[in-house]
Amino acid sequence: MSGKNYYDILGVSKTAENIDIKRAYKRLAIKYHPDRNKGDKVSEEKFKEIKEAYEILSDNKKRSMYDQYGHSAFTQSGYSHDNDFHNSSDFGDIFGDIFGDIFSSKKSKSSNKNLDVLYSVNLSLEEVAKGISKKIKVYIIQKCSICKGSGCKPGTQRKLCSTCRGTGNLKTSQGFFTIQQTCPSCKGERYIINDICYICRGSGTEKSFKNIFVKIPAGINNGDRIRLVGKGNYSGNSHFGDLYIEIKINKHPIFVREKNDLYCEVPINFSLAALGGEIKVPTLDGGIKLNIPSETQTGKLFRIRNKGIKFINSNYYGDLLCRVLVETPINLNKYQRKLLYNLGLTLIGSENINNPKTKSFFDRVKKFFDNLTN
Repeated sequence: MSGKNYYDILGVSKTAENIDIKRAYKRLAIKYHPDRNKGDKVSEEKFKEIKEAYEILSDNKKRSMYDQYGHSAFTQSGYSHDNDFHNSSDFGDIFGDIFGDIFSSKKSKSSNKNLDVLYSVNLSLEEVAKGISKKIKVYIIQKCSICKGSGCKPGTQRKLCSTCRGTGNLKTSQGFFTIQQTCPSCKGERYIINDICYICRGSGTEKSFKNIFVKIPAGINNGDRIRLVGKGNYSGNSHFGDLYIEIKINKHPIFVREKNDLYCEVPINFSLAALGGEIKVPTLDGGIKLNIPSETQTGKLFRIRNKGIKFINSNYYGDLLCRVLVETPINLNKYQRKLLYNLGLTLIGSENINNPKTKSFFDRVKKFFDNLTN
């Protein structure tokens, strides 16, 4: 199609690296893509040139042929770009490729994701508060305990594949092109094992339990994961996946955690709530005294500083919040009932002083019924 210099079309030098060629192509492809320039024939032709140049220069073998023979290297073999213009040039694909570049490091790391192992660990709130070193037993793929990963029967050795001479593949030439195929003898493994290990059957791996110590820092959250690099499954080619420890925090009988604060409900009798006094409330470090002022209402929240959960990797702590619940007494004896009855008599007609919420409530009830009758 095009007789122009491919390097000039992409705006790169002849010594440009593959990544520079790819970036130049994406920048120009987005600019001149037909989806962004509908009806513009000039942009469409420009995009075809860009695509043609990239398909040649992005392939090391085609680029080498182009550098030696120019455009004739492809016209002689009948190669043409015009027929596949719409096959792989979707605008979304190009845009997706850009994000692929941005996250390329993450993709490369996840290429062995099937070697990674996820293991859940249940912890108590006390363990989370202090941090803990825990021994876990994980069922993972490891090097074979008999052949030590070689795949060979003890006392024997693997041999370099004579078919591919240890390359793992075979190459055949057809005109200007070279076709590479996986070696049929060694299946790409580069070596031939005549006497395979009777335990792993030549794979070099076996699945078994392994004891691993993991240090869990104080303040870790439910659902957090700790990554142990290289502690996952063994692939048989000296590659190890990672082990991910997922934290599951058991429900506590007293405390509820919200971020790094702890909440608990503390029942008190109505005499203490009315007159005030001192009670002992629980913390993860033991009991602590809490002063209850007189005339405390049920639901009142008291904050005790720095008695919550430690912030991870810091010296700061959350707080403990105690919600008091005024409890109505049950199973009263005659003497107690009489005391309460006499107390009740003294409260009649004194809502403004002793029961302000009661007074306010019934004032609103009266206003409500008055509005219904009007």
